[in-house]
Amino acid sequence: MPADAPRFENLIACHLLKWVHHQQDTQGLDLELRYFRDTDGREVDFIVTDRRQPVLSVECKWADGRLDKSLRYFKVRFPDCEAWQVSATGTKDFVTPEGIRVAPALELLGRLV
Repeated sequence: MPADAPRFENLIACHLLKWVHHQQDTQGLDLELRYFRDTDGREVDFIVTDRRQPVLSVECKWADGRLDKSLRYFKVRFPDCEAWQVSATGTKDFVTPEGIRVAPALELLGRLV
C-alpha cells in the first residue's frame, strides 16, 4: 500500500520525538530532533542533536535494500554520530564498515526506552 512507507516514517518520528522530550525532561539534555538536507539534495530523515552537534542519525526504509548514500555521506562527515538505517519489513541486521547499523526498526525502537 502506498501510504505504508510514510506512515512508518511518521511512527519513527513520533518515537524519536517522544524520546527526545523524555531526555530533555528527565536528564536536562539539550536535544533536538531535526532533518538533514544539504545544497546537493542529500537527505537524512532524522538527526538528533545535543547542543547542536549530531549524536544520532536515522534513515527509514520500508524494506531491506542498499545502504542509503546520503546516510553514508553524513556518517563520513560526522563519524562520532551514531547512525542507523531502519526498515519496517526488512530482516537484515548488520553494521557496515563505516559503522552504520542496518536493522529492523524494532532494534532501534527498543533502545529508546
